Formats: sequence, C-alpha cells, structure tokens
Amino acid sequence: MRCTGFHRARNFRCEVYDQRKATGLHLVIDGVRHHDGAFAGDGKEYVVPSEAVPRGKAPKVQVQLLNPGEPTKRYAVIFSQGDEAFSGLLEFAEKYNVTSAHFTAIGALNGATLGWFDPKRKMYKKIPINGQHEVIGMSGDIALYQGKPVVHTHMVVGSPDGTTRAGHVLAAYVSPTLEVMATVDPVAMQKRFDPATDLTLIDPALK
Repeated sequence: MRCTGFHRARNFRCEVYDQRKATGLHLVIDGVRHHDGAFAGDGKEYVVPSEAVPRGKAPKVQVQLLNPGEPTKRYAVIFSQGDEAFSGLLEFAEKYNVTSAHFTAIGALNGATLGWFDPKRKMYKKIPINGQHEVIGMSGDIALYQGKPVVHTHMVVGSPDGTTRAGHVLAAYVSPTLEVMATVDPVAMQKRFDPATDLTLIDPALK
C-alpha cells in the first residue's frame, strides 16, 4: 500500500499499517503529529505513536559537521525559535543518511508533549508541558527499522519553580534554542519489532 502525494515517511507508515492489518500486530514508531497543542487523536489521554509522524516542522534547523574526514562523525544540530525538535532530528537522520547515532542536547522550549509508556496498554500516556521550560537534559539514539531511520529520545525539563518533569519525547517546540550534539557511527544499528511490547527495539544481533 502506498499513499500517493504523501511524504516518503508517510508512505512508509501506510505500508506498516497494511502489514499490521495483515499480521494482527500493532507497530509502534516514535513520534506523534503535534501543532498548536493538537495531536492526531487529540483529547485522548493515551496515544499510539504509529498513528502519525511529525514532518516538516523544523525549518530553521542548522547542521555543522565538527570533524570532517573522520569515519565517526560529530555534528552540531542547532534548532531555533518555533522548530519542532523531533521532526528536525528525523529529517537530519534522513538527509545525512544516518544509520547509527546517539546524541545529547540542552536548551529551552515553549510547549511539549512527553510520554510514559504503559506496558499493559502498549501505548504512551501523554504528559503535556505547557509554557516556557529549560531543557535540563535530552538524550537519544537513531537506528534503522526496515531500512529507515527511527529517532528515540527522552527529555527532562525544568519549570520556573525548579521542579522537573520527564519522559519520552513525542513533540517539543524550541524557544529560543536547542543545541544537539550528535555522534554518528560508521556501523549501522538495526531494530526489530517486539510483539510483547509492540515496540521497535535495537537488536545488536541484526546486521
């Protein structure tokens, strides 16, 4: 099944959905469409990340290669006001042919949705983050599933009174900057579908 007129990643989602119907499995891909506080399936406390993938919401992102000529590459991926960080990281991975990476970040944001994975429901419980917050820490990795990069990232944010909240990143809107330092390795990492959790998990045994 192909969704003509859609972005390549959305074609991929439709192909996965067809496979899911055929096998009875429910595939989870990181990322949920988010804009102006709205989600696919907005109003629900839980969300299945495969329902939608954020696309094209980081138009100001800039990328700098920090060590040209090295097999293990280090990039600065810098987001600006209004950029959606999850979308931008996925687009970075696609544009630069990233097959294996890990990254950390600091900065600030104005609005986000984090998630807590409920193993019984096999869904993420949404954790809304409203208003301006510091990004105390953000870390994650990038690996391949069925030949396409998948971003998996978690974040801790600090509120004006110094309290923190944390979770799996579904969407994060940068304000005024998010500074991501990414290390891209020359050996690809692969993911497999795990029917026990409906998640895609890194499997070092896969080549």
